[in-house]
Amino acid sequence: MVSEQKEADDLTLKKTELIAEIKNLLENDTAGSPVNLLKWTRKSTHNITKILKQKNISICANTAGAILKAMDYSLKVNRKMIAETHHPDRNEQFEYISFMKKRFHIWNQPIISVDTKKKELIGNFKNPGRKWTKGNDDVLNHDFRSKALGIANPYGIFDLVKNSGFVVVGTSYDTAEFAVESIESWLTRYGLNQYQNPHHILILCDSGGSNGYRVRLWKYALYHILCCKYNISITVCHYPSGASKWNPIDHRLFSFINMNWQAEPLRSYEIMLNLIRKTTTETGLKVNAILNKKQYEKGLKITNQQVESINVKKHNTLSFWNYTIYPN
Repeated sequence: MVSEQKEADDLTLKKTELIAEIKNLLENDTAGSPVNLLKWTRKSTHNITKILKQKNISICANTAGAILKAMDYSLKVNRKMIAETHHPDRNEQFEYISFMKKRFHIWNQPIISVDTKKKELIGNFKNPGRKWTKGNDDVLNHDFRSKALGIANPYGIFDLVKNSGFVVVGTSYDTAEFAVESIESWLTRYGLNQYQNPHHILILCDSGGSNGYRVRLWKYALYHILCCKYNISITVCHYPSGASKWNPIDHRLFSFINMNWQAEPLRSYEIMLNLIRKTTTETGLKVNAILNKKQYEKGLKITNQQVESINVKKHNTLSFWNYTIYPN
């Protein structure tokens, strides 16, 4: 009897270790939907078994597929969601991002993934999804912008090391200045304390939007608002065009927020903030949110002289996507 129990315990331990090994293997090769838990990976089950075999772990492709399914990976999403356009340097950039993440882990410096979530109308409008309730929650027939109390621009910061999220809900335009000041809010509330005055931060973000690699104001604001003000170096790595779903914030923060507030009409900013703050997961995710009522100006122009004042160094690898901005 004791022998059978020991054998069962050994099998459970081996299964746990195997899942942990596969999870670690897919850390930098996972993408996911920002609205649900579905995920997909670039690695096939045959590739996974091949890599595990090099580590003296032997499993078949079917077993690897069963484990992936238990971890919420999906073949269907892989076929439906991957962008049709693939940048020729896509894989090289993925590998470089993985390299930079490992480097910052060794340095014990912050690694944050940032992005702007979909704009939301604030008012008595339908929010997709279903919830358990005794009666219907009546909302307006049409989502007319003119009937909204306001528009919410949620800018998210996900800390990969601490597994925590921070969302700044803006009431104005989604500009590069708003994006950088949102990161500053995270830095002053959490980053400086949790990392004991870090000297270097790695930012992972998409190629477009308010934090796009071509946006002059993004780099100018990073330099003046973060680098010079807090004496911190900022390394930025952009995900290739058409690969935004690989940005960790989409499937490790935004997807859970969407699940938490599904079928909940966002009738006020306070309701929205509370629903974001109540978002948690079994893996320990904690989220906070604040409201930013500052009015931002669209179309601010940064001159060539201002660009030249930025203390930026492009990396040797894919320099248009990877660069470090230093303080004075």
